[in-house]
Amino acid sequence: MEVRVAKSAGFCFGVERAVNKVYEQVRTGKKNVYTFGPIIHNEQVVKDLEEKGIRVLHSKEELTQLTEGTVIIRSHGVCREIYDLMEEQGLEVVDATCPFVRKIHRIVKEDSAKGRTIIIIGNSSHPEVEGIRGWSSTPAAVVETPEDVEELDFLPDTPVTIVSQTTFNNKKFQDIVEKILEKRYDSIVVNTICNATSERQTEAKAIASDVEAMIVIGGKHSSNTQKLYEICKKECKNTYYIQTLEDLAVQDFQAVRTVGITAGASTPKNIIEEVQANVRVKF
Repeated sequence: MEVRVAKSAGFCFGVERAVNKVYEQVRTGKKNVYTFGPIIHNEQVVKDLEEKGIRVLHSKEELTQLTEGTVIIRSHGVCREIYDLMEEQGLEVVDATCPFVRKIHRIVKEDSAKGRTIIIIGNSSHPEVEGIRGWSSTPAAVVETPEDVEELDFLPDTPVTIVSQTTFNNKKFQDIVEKILEKRYDSIVVNTICNATSERQTEAKAIASDVEAMIVIGGKHSSNTQKLYEICKKECKNTYYIQTLEDLAVQDFQAVRTVGITAGASTPKNIIEEVQANVRVKF
């Protein structure tokens, strides 16, 4: 059997940077260390960090109850209000926001200050999008589908700046932008999908179109992994979404000669290697 593993599979730059910053805090032996939200969408990594004393804050309300300690901002970033709140509480802040996400924050902050309306293409409930929206001083709309664009009711010639969630599907982004441009706004389009995401999606599509079965590895709450699964499923009907080797064991696979493997940006290298080492047993 031939097994093809995507070169782009696993931690992206932003995620690896964020995870390393948390483990640096562990190595220093510092007490009262928190992450604002799970550092990444991977249950195994989050559990390991919790066992090492890193606690997860899930809401602004939990943050207001802290008067000391260190809070790590995950790669998804947070809104300006959270930064201000941490400063008011006198907390030490370790900012692990992905630099590509911080770039979007700057664009949104600067353009909204000029009076431009912000349109974010992405999932409105995703923490990255919630954070981006929180840097706008003008109304910020979020659209995820071409149908959502129909709900936009800004007047023609309204100055708008269009940005994207970094992990959004590139083809869907282009389709949605075309729909927005039909609204005849005064539009500035900034494609803020990161290169790593585009490369990962392109490579996954190419492999899936050339194998008999495709395995996508990632956390069940990982937005970028879900998008990889959708892309691969269109190319290869035998596409499987798993989190760990244990999930591989319970899947009912068909006998095939070629298998492809890719993984989301929050998937540790050791999990990918475990699946790669054991995939021949299942097929």
